[in-house]
Amino acid sequence: MSRTLRVRQSQTVVPFGVGAVFDIQGESFVATGIGDWPTRGRQPIESARLADRLGVSGFYAAPAVSNDRFDIADAPGAPYIRFPSWLFCGACRRMKRWRIADEKHGQAPRCPSCSPARTLAPMRFVQICQAGHLSDVDWWFWAHTRRDGGERGDCVEREKLAFRVSERASGLEALSVACTAKGCGAARDLLDVLGTHGLRCSGRNPWQRANESVPCARPVQIVQRTAGNLYYPVVHSALDIPETDTPVHADDPVADQVREHHLWVSLCRDTASPRAALFRQMIQEDTGADDTLLDALLTEETGGAGPTAPATGPTAPATGPAEPARPDLSREEWAAFMAPAPPATRDFALRETTLGLAGEKAPPWSVLAGSFGRIVLADRLREVRALSGFTRVSPDATVVPADTSRRLKWLPAVEVFGEGLFLTLDKRTLTEWEENPEVRRRVGGMRADLARSFQKDRLQGVTGPRLAPRFVLLHTLAHLLIRQLSFESGYTTASLRERIYARPDQDQYGILVYTAAGDAEGTLGGLVRQGEPPRLAETLLRMTEAAAWCSADPLCVEHTGQGFGNLNRAACHACALLPETSCEAGNSLLDRTLVIGGEHVPGYLASVVTAARAAAATALEHP
Repeated sequence: MSRTLRVRQSQTVVPFGVGAVFDIQGESFVATGIGDWPTRGRQPIESARLADRLGVSGFYAAPAVSNDRFDIADAPGAPYIRFPSWLFCGACRRMKRWRIADEKHGQAPRCPSCSPARTLAPMRFVQICQAGHLSDVDWWFWAHTRRDGGERGDCVEREKLAFRVSERASGLEALSVACTAKGCGAARDLLDVLGTHGLRCSGRNPWQRANESVPCARPVQIVQRTAGNLYYPVVHSALDIPETDTPVHADDPVADQVREHHLWVSLCRDTASPRAALFRQMIQEDTGADDTLLDALLTEETGGAGPTAPATGPTAPATGPAEPARPDLSREEWAAFMAPAPPATRDFALRETTLGLAGEKAPPWSVLAGSFGRIVLADRLREVRALSGFTRVSPDATVVPADTSRRLKWLPAVEVFGEGLFLTLDKRTLTEWEENPEVRRRVGGMRADLARSFQKDRLQGVTGPRLAPRFVLLHTLAHLLIRQLSFESGYTTASLRERIYARPDQDQYGILVYTAAGDAEGTLGGLVRQGEPPRLAETLLRMTEAAAWCSADPLCVEHTGQGFGNLNRAACHACALLPETSCEAGNSLLDRTLVIGGEHVPGYLASVVTAARAAAATALEHP
């Protein structure tokens, strides 16, 4: 019977992008490199800001068919090919090496030895290495070797294998691969199949030709084909915002002096030069500009903060050429949300609102109003998500580009539409809170853990060069708000996403919670409606009250390090963690204590919690 296998177009970047292995209707496939994509039907995706950051000419979405879906074709050169190629029959247990020539359009693989023909199932184990290579396990080698590394016999029949199940054992010990060649009989169970076994790496991925393989000496690991460490996509995203011509610090006379300085153009033009640090120092001496202002102006002009002024004294570190930084996409987005008259286009529509607490003097509402600043509702958002490559084994392993042939100058991408809620903290209150020694000490411990983490490079792209207390606070607030909105807006937590704007050098102190769907209509307005007064104030108050208690307390709130690399403090699945697709930082750098306070650490919203509890106690005493 003919069957149709399809994935949504939006899934061709995440989670089924280049290099991903996925199951569908009992069959298993791997997404090929973009060099194998069909040239007809590709849809161009516009995002100049993201293309400039990634250094590519543009983006394309996979060809779509009816209902915004993408066919998984059973033909050579298709964007998805069958993997693993070793299949087995559930009836006769014979294994077969399936090749592209064996494919029949619209039909699943069938066992050639059974009558009636049974559908073949894919083997559940594959092998990967840190260079990003993926291939079938050499099952012939596995069956003909012992656990001590010795070989059995001199059999040369490499494709006469069977995948057997024993009733006398359980687990992986009950499964074995056996050679069915005449006179051989070699077999080995799968008890210790996971891990490294001295297997040789193929030096390529399944969609690459044999002549594209490279010598690879990395150790090979055998994993399940659905294992979490088989695929780590490298995804970049940017909001489609109108370009604004208003420069940062437009009314600052010191900023004007910096722009008019005779060395300013030289500094911007040659930020990677060893002389740039000297230019910077001379500009600061002549104009009186501090590091924060100069970094902001350099970011506006070049996309990076440039070199810092050279340190002096016996502890001055050695200096050298600095790598040019890629443009920070958050700067333009922050400027658009903070503009007095927000720009508007067909795909970007903003309107400013309030918490609706003006003139409110009764606690906790008055305290809550003093903790937050600007509120902006995004009735329409467009986000472009692009896949630049992937890694295997660990996120910090070698990145394999989406174009494994390295000939193309574009990347696969999708555009999604949705709505959002943007809010900022009160700048003065935040500054006072950040200056607290206990807050700095607590975040300093997280900064030290981050410096030792394998995720350091990836996370610094989100946090900036130095982890600031405001990032941990805003990141935790975003998680708590998403969890609360999932109860009130009609969206699940997996449908909501965050963007954190917390770079002190750019004077950022806000968050965006948004939802984006892979269709032209976007979403239905539930998130924006929840951001209108007085609903948002009530949501924020309930969020704060819920954050004050976790079902894992006191263990959670007293934790000195949990999660990957001990990058979280008081944050666990019961109180603050979200689905991985919702978080910019991989569910790390979270601390609920910075929000609601602890024994020695003042929480940013601790006064709201105290006022709410006092108001509740008063209401009980005087009903």
